[in-house]
Amino acid sequence: MATKRETGIARLLLKAEIEEFFAAEAELLDSRRFEDWLALFSDDLRYFMPMARNVPADELAREYTVEGRDANWMDEGIETLRQRVAQLATGVHWAEQPPSRTTHMIANLRLVATRPDAEAPAEVETSCRFLVYRNRLEDEQDIYIGKRHDVLRRAGESWLIVRREVLLDQNVLLAKNLSVFF
Repeated sequence: MATKRETGIARLLLKAEIEEFFAAEAELLDSRRFEDWLALFSDDLRYFMPMARNVPADELAREYTVEGRDANWMDEGIETLRQRVAQLATGVHWAEQPPSRTTHMIANLRLVATRPDAEAPAEVETSCRFLVYRNRLEDEQDIYIGKRHDVLRRAGESWLIVRREVLLDQNVLLAKNLSVFF
């Protein structure tokens, strides 16, 4: 049985490993290496972005639309992500011609759960905050900020993203389109 100190060290090392994974993912996106980015996802992926609503303080449970019931910004699996990436690769994509320049920033990473434990994790649940900056043409600038919840599954020496839930803090998007990945 691991001591509390050993468990703490294992948890810190795991957190550093996950932070590096997400930093490498951001670099793939910002370098427009979308095919390589797709390789980070499992075949049973769920990629979900609900819409935010302004609700009274006593109805905060309704703040975000519900998966499988309401309309959402994104509700995809690996196949639809592959289709989006394939479309970008054609060069015939009005929202990405010319291509956007993006910067993805991840902060406040937390390990929410590790299964079975931090010493030998097979699956990790995380939460973090993100900021995505997008610039295109001379005058198009978009900033997306919010929270993200991910579930990662161990795949050999690395990880695969099994589930991603993106919670934008904006409830009205001022961007002309939503062609970036989070």
